[in-house]
Amino acid sequence: MKKVLIVEDEVKIARLVRDYLRQAGFDVVEATDGPSGLAMARAEKPDMIVLDLGLPGMDGLDVTRQLRATSSVPIIMLTARTEESDRIVGLELGADDYVDKPFSPKELVARIRAVLRRADATIGGGESVTVGDLSIDIPKRRVEVAGEVVELTTTEFDLLLTMARQPGRIYTRAQLLDAMHGVSFESYERSVDAHIKNLRRKIEPDPKRPARVLTVYGVGYKYADE
Repeated sequence: MKKVLIVEDEVKIARLVRDYLRQAGFDVVEATDGPSGLAMARAEKPDMIVLDLGLPGMDGLDVTRQLRATSSVPIIMLTARTEESDRIVGLELGADDYVDKPFSPKELVARIRAVLRRADATIGGGESVTVGDLSIDIPKRRVEVAGEVVELTTTEFDLLLTMARQPGRIYTRAQLLDAMHGVSFESYERSVDAHIKNLRRKIEPDPKRPARVLTVYGVGYKYADE
């Protein structure tokens, strides 16, 4: 049974999410503020974290920042904030997805399942992908660049694998959104840019002058040909 940690200070929302997740067959643990959420994430080792952005004690961005220093656990953020910049910052810190408040609990459960499926999946089409000094072990979801292991989030891994399977092919942001979510939800294409920025920070010698994940202006992105 997959374990989901809910970090949410609004009691009604936390109960609603908890009840839907339990009905869907998840084990659920809860925290009501940033510090306790961070502590519980480290102690409970959940398979997924549903994290409110506006938390007392330590907000969701700070919790994500600290978690990503040591963990690649999938994170879906809940946000009532209307500023696009808040969502972008959350994604750039390593959140896998976000859901705006008010939200449909059924949609949240579907998003959680989609991210967990991707995290667990052994993707078909071969056991590994190698492009230059990039090596991807698909069943183990392991990435090496120039012989060094690189820790990626579920979303970063899926984006990289999608592009690396066909070096030189240009992917639109919409196509990469499909790779990220695997389900049809309204999202916005700038979320792709945020994840690409994270990916470059981890695999490029100089993220400001990328040599692997290239921008095709006005279209999208591609992984460089050998």
